[in-house]
Amino acid sequence: MNAAMRVLVVEDDVELGSRLQNGLREQGYAVDRATHARTGLEHAATGVYDLLIVDRMLPGGDGLELLTRVRETGVRSPAIFLTARGDVRDRVAGLDAGADDYLVKPFSFPELLARMRVVLRRGAEKHSHVLQLSDLRLDPVERTVERGGKSIDLSAKEFSLLHYLLGQAGHVVSRGMII
Repeated sequence: MNAAMRVLVVEDDVELGSRLQNGLREQGYAVDRATHARTGLEHAATGVYDLLIVDRMLPGGDGLELLTRVRETGVRSPAIFLTARGDVRDRVAGLDAGADDYLVKPFSFPELLARMRVVLRRGAEKHSHVLQLSDLRLDPVERTVERGGKSIDLSAKEFSLLHYLLGQAGHVVSRGMII
């Protein structure tokens, strides 16, 4: 199931970001990365990610502000804060800003993977609605697409694009929004 799961990692530490990106790809996730709050917001606001992993302290802004602004756009992708700021006030602020979990650095990669599975499972239960347009049917939980009752095999990128476009049905979508 991971092959179609898209994850955005917003982390300015180059070494940690690379380790996360490579480790998640080895687990079968499709991973994009941003190192700045502005680019992280641009990517996250597209709504094409199944999970957001966000550092609290970023160049150009705070991860709290980034996540708050993403939520204001209507994007409900599950999010995990991954940060060195671990006191209770920081964790509460992160969860109140819309994060589904909060993991303090240094962390164990297997623990991050376990927390991701829990958050994704919870998100799938909350957002398990099937998108349908005419005879085209997309099930985001099962990661299946059918047209006229016939199954269509799509790559992870094609599935994500179709999922995004169906979610925007009836609205004009610019190239920039798709990218």
